[in-house]
Amino acid sequence: MAITRNPTRSVRIGSIQIGSAHPIAVQSMTATKTQDVAATVQQVNALRAAGADVVRIAVDSDKDAEALAEIRKQTEANLSVDLQENYRLAEKVAPHVDKVRYNPGHLYHHEKSKTWQEKVKFLVDVAAKNDCALRIGVNCGSVDPAIKAKFPAHDEVGPILASGLEHVEELERLGFTRFVVSLKDSDPATVVRINQAFAEARPDVPLHLGVTEAGLPPDGIIKTRIAFEQLIGRGIGDTLRVSLTVPNSRKPEEIQAGRQIIEDIYAGRLRSVVALDPTKLNIISCPSCSRVENEAFVELAEQVKQMTEYAKDYAITIAVMGCRVNGPGETDEADLGLWCGPTRVNLKKGEESLGAFTYDEILGKLRTELDLLISQRQSINS
Repeated sequence: MAITRNPTRSVRIGSIQIGSAHPIAVQSMTATKTQDVAATVQQVNALRAAGADVVRIAVDSDKDAEALAEIRKQTEANLSVDLQENYRLAEKVAPHVDKVRYNPGHLYHHEKSKTWQEKVKFLVDVAAKNDCALRIGVNCGSVDPAIKAKFPAHDEVGPILASGLEHVEELERLGFTRFVVSLKDSDPATVVRINQAFAEARPDVPLHLGVTEAGLPPDGIIKTRIAFEQLIGRGIGDTLRVSLTVPNSRKPEEIQAGRQIIEDIYAGRLRSVVALDPTKLNIISCPSCSRVENEAFVELAEQVKQMTEYAKDYAITIAVMGCRVNGPGETDEADLGLWCGPTRVNLKKGEESLGAFTYDEILGKLRTELDLLISQRQSINS
């Protein structure tokens, strides 16, 4: 299949280059606790052995940053760090990585007296000093509230696109162009619309593709494939990640799935004629990563999928999230949402909290709410 890629500029990330002049890079993210140096090194190297061009590690504390310094000594992988709410940790981690990813929607959490522009300048200065690339990573569940307030509640594309473009303009105003952008949602169709709109506005900026919370395989691979076929087939996308909910030992499957999707697209083996059915049950779950505070989350996601099989013919979305960072916000748009803490799982109905329950209790509570929702839908349709 002949594909003419968008003429994106080259951005160096460690030993590789990302951009239209280079092969599409495949990435993954560790799911181990960052402070467990041995386990994290093992997973980083397993991902690299599976063909990962870049491996991302989450850092959310000084102790995580100290562990990252030791991890760097034990791997030759190109490393990216995933900053959470404390943007100032960039200064401690940048010497040990090749790329720093920040989320514009998280910049308002710390030092609220400072503008987001001041914080971005800090990140740019740190990246330039330490020979790092940056990734502007905008996620559907954590869009900057100031931007989100400017758009109608039903507009899924506008806030994410506006946030990405705003930060691109700011980085370039500061004279920094060594960056990539990611604009992610859990709905493949929304991912396609956002990235097409961004690529039309800024065809020169490299894009990192992904469907966030794609979920368990094979469904998570299918959702991701649908989005990637529509985008890569149009020349959009320079690097990607397939985000799957899998146990730690199976994380290399993300790399294998990414490579296979790229190979199939270029060979013309396309499957996106089969779209997600908006009249059926949709279960989304985030990829397992080091932010997960209880590995039982992965098993729970599988149990939710099995338990809800009886509801497959209802247009209901259930979200299963693994941590407190993205979980609360990224379950807001689901009909029913679960976000997992160390010992309890928070159950939500839309934006309404229904309480926190133990891992043993949650499936029963979820089923009760699901049955109630189905009954309500049946009453409306009767």
